[in-house]
Amino acid sequence: MQDFWFRLGVPIAAIALFAMLLWGLFSATCALLFMLLALLVMMARYARQLFRLEQWLSDARPETIPDAGGIWDDVFSQLYKMVKRHQQTRQELAAELQHIEQATAVLPEGVAILNESNRIEWCNPLAQQHFDLDAEHDFMQDITYLVRQPEFVEYLHNSNFNEPLVMRPARHDDMVLSIKLIPYGANKRLLISSDITQLERIEAMRRDFVANVSHELRTPLTVVSGFVENLQDMRDLNNDSAQRALHLMAEQTRRMDNLVADLLTLSHLENDQSPLREDLVDMRALLNEIYQEGLLLDGGKHALLLEILSDEKLRGNCEELRSAFGNLLGNAIRYTPEGGEILLRWAEQDGHLVFSVRDSGIGIAPQHIPRLTERFYRVDRSRSRETGGTGLGLAIVKHVAIHHHARLDILSEQGKGSVFSLVFQAPRDGAQRAGNEGDSASGRPA
Repeated sequence: MQDFWFRLGVPIAAIALFAMLLWGLFSATCALLFMLLALLVMMARYARQLFRLEQWLSDARPETIPDAGGIWDDVFSQLYKMVKRHQQTRQELAAELQHIEQATAVLPEGVAILNESNRIEWCNPLAQQHFDLDAEHDFMQDITYLVRQPEFVEYLHNSNFNEPLVMRPARHDDMVLSIKLIPYGANKRLLISSDITQLERIEAMRRDFVANVSHELRTPLTVVSGFVENLQDMRDLNNDSAQRALHLMAEQTRRMDNLVADLLTLSHLENDQSPLREDLVDMRALLNEIYQEGLLLDGGKHALLLEILSDEKLRGNCEELRSAFGNLLGNAIRYTPEGGEILLRWAEQDGHLVFSVRDSGIGIAPQHIPRLTERFYRVDRSRSRETGGTGLGLAIVKHVAIHHHARLDILSEQGKGSVFSLVFQAPRDGAQRAGNEGDSASGRPA
């Protein structure tokens, strides 16, 4: 501060001393005129610097700060340092804000900030998607004007936010949201929305599974229980009624045994987190076994054919593959009318290995195909029970496909039959062939 006043006072003192010298040499009038002229020049210079300062302040950037001398050089130097610090702080804050925006953009929940009037101060991209908002046009809009569902408006005006609100957005009927309001700060509220559509579907599948498995077990248990009571009342167990009762009891017991076996298989496939055991499966031998088992199951009711058009072996779990192939063949036998044709085929297509079962059965309507692999999902419940299916076969096939990094393709048309195909990747270690045993076998085991 002392240096400032010293540098400001030196020019004035010099002008005053020179004016006194003129007074002594000439006259007081000459001295006063010189002093007035010198002060006017000094003031004009300061005014010019003030004008340049005002112009610079309208767009204060360090690189455009004016050059000056004397006391103004110190002033501009201090301003330059201050603007530089301010600019650096702004850059740091902008970088932090960008990091926060990037972090909130990848959050698995939608987040919106509401003020005391329920107006939107900020929202991340997922909240825009959940509530169909526009961050630019809907800024400071009342959210109840944009999301008009009564349950949401009621929840927003409710002071108890301990429990989340579960709702379906009006413009996204296929989405289920869990909404939570969290008060914070000075009358601010954080609106958090989570997409729980998949969780709701899983819960619905669980409820359906419990209901279906209960229903599936109730029927055979009722039959067995009823006949047991009848047998207890019979004195002679050699008559036809007793034999019929015992036959039906054995049939229903076998059905329950198959159902429990399929449930255990499916549970094992769903819960098995261990790596796939990659044996080199001889597909020709496996398919011949499946074919022979199919002939026994079919009992000559259909024309059962086998085609092996590739000698390529497959890496995988032989027992899981046997279960999947057997389920596909069993379904074809059950749902193909007597006298129909069923073709098992193993071939290479477009760089993939494909096992397919083609039948001339009743076919499947398009709306049922996406749900066929759900547990206990049945297109025709009465017919499914008549054929003895457990309702778990395609669910097992789907999980075996997942284990083997394959996919299940289903093509079907009502009245014209169906084609179920398991599409596998070709072996990673190249063409490992089983030998030159022939390219194909048709209408008989290969």
